[in-house]
Amino acid sequence: MENDYLKEITTLLVSSSFSPFMITEIMPEEMTKMKELMPVFINLRMGQKNEEEEEKERAGGGEKNGDEIVSGNGVMGHYVEQSKKLLLFSGNDYLGLSAHPTIGKAAAKAAQEHGMGPRGSALICGYTNYHRLLESSLANLKKKEDCLLCPTGFAANMAVMVALGNISSLLASAEIPLKKEKIAIFSDTLNHASIIDGIRLAERQQNVEVHVYKHCDMSHLSSLLSNCALKKKVVVTDSLFSMDGDFAPMAELVKLRKRHGFLLVIDDAHGTFICGKNGGGVAEEFNCEKDVDICVGTLSKAAGCHGGFIACSKQLKKLIQSRGRSFIFSTASPVPVAAAAHAAVIVATKEVWRRRAVWNRVQEFQALTGIPITSPIISLVVGSEEKALKASRFPLFPHPCFLFKCYLHVIVATAAIALTLIIIMDQATSDSECNSHSRRFEGTDSSTVPLHQLSGDRQPQLQWIRKTLDLNLGSSSYQFLKND
Repeated sequence: MENDYLKEITTLLVSSSFSPFMITEIMPEEMTKMKELMPVFINLRMGQKNEEEEEKERAGGGEKNGDEIVSGNGVMGHYVEQSKKLLLFSGNDYLGLSAHPTIGKAAAKAAQEHGMGPRGSALICGYTNYHRLLESSLANLKKKEDCLLCPTGFAANMAVMVALGNISSLLASAEIPLKKEKIAIFSDTLNHASIIDGIRLAERQQNVEVHVYKHCDMSHLSSLLSNCALKKKVVVTDSLFSMDGDFAPMAELVKLRKRHGFLLVIDDAHGTFICGKNGGGVAEEFNCEKDVDICVGTLSKAAGCHGGFIACSKQLKKLIQSRGRSFIFSTASPVPVAAAAHAAVIVATKEVWRRRAVWNRVQEFQALTGIPITSPIISLVVGSEEKALKASRFPLFPHPCFLFKCYLHVIVATAAIALTLIIIMDQATSDSECNSHSRRFEGTDSSTVPLHQLSGDRQPQLQWIRKTLDLNLGSSSYQFLKND
């Protein structure tokens, strides 16, 4: 039984490590390939650091520096410092489209015909038929009248927030705003940084009143809405939160929208092409597309390309075009990028198996680890900075609560991530600081789990995998995993 299980894991590991489009039949004598893959897990943490280098990192306050991956196919990259191969779990190429041949050919063809440079902003000369086709396909995907492309998802959120802060009472109609009339913006406390920065910029225009509600706390939001005297209101939230991996309570938001009449804006960056029967995102998944007024998204995640977009009504598009400074004063997306993104929309829509495979990964990961994740985003609270640096030398949050995050991909074996989690657990054990200082999980249904809750006897699944490795590959193999 254990040999069969190990063979299954090995098959998944090897097939996902060498090619996203190849399934390899592993014979018993080839099971030694597991040993060859062991350095991959160590390299995942970029862990081959000497004491002097680690001390420099600690002195720098845990600051993250961009390590150069010189090449890769969406599954495996080559680390420039050591020229070693590693599996990529930190990228969010959920569907594996970044290396899809059809998308690459579309980009190459457009580059040969039109060159790379867009030559100007979209409002001047950077807008082409390629951009129009992409906007049309995204509008159809999101069930909206129109769509506006932006250079990045960050720029898209900035443009929306600044534009809404400008238009005041034009939100719902073409009326002339009253003198000194203000608009109230309500934002989830864990919204993406681009939303937060956009709201801050809009707030400086002095006609915006900002309210921040507790993470996914609809009672708190309802109270803030009821106590707000302003007539014009906007509620903005991530649909699938990028750090915690939990979903916004869409059904409750829709009920509040009907009661209070606010404009609902969602950032569907991580939901687009992942959620919904047709890949339309979280709103499609919860059957509330008509109740979402503005849907912001990105083409750099599940689409495997680059750029951002805003799906909305034609009227709101015109307003954002005229008021969204991050759109107005940014160079348009290059034609090859637009062509590739349009091809990605077609592929992601047609190849439904990719989306299903991602959610199969979620179920597999839960079964292997017992961690109650609700999306392909895996977030574990590590604790102190020192322990976070041991688990992954790229902490994402300031002291005292650090977060280790990775993504489940359609072309990376779930078992690989589950086995990597063993390394993390060995490097960062229980830490009481998470309990006493964590503000992120109290009273919420977040799928982010404090790591100390997963260690020791509370995680029999991972212990069983560990035992299986020891029995079948020898204790020296697992010892290699545990030692730096």
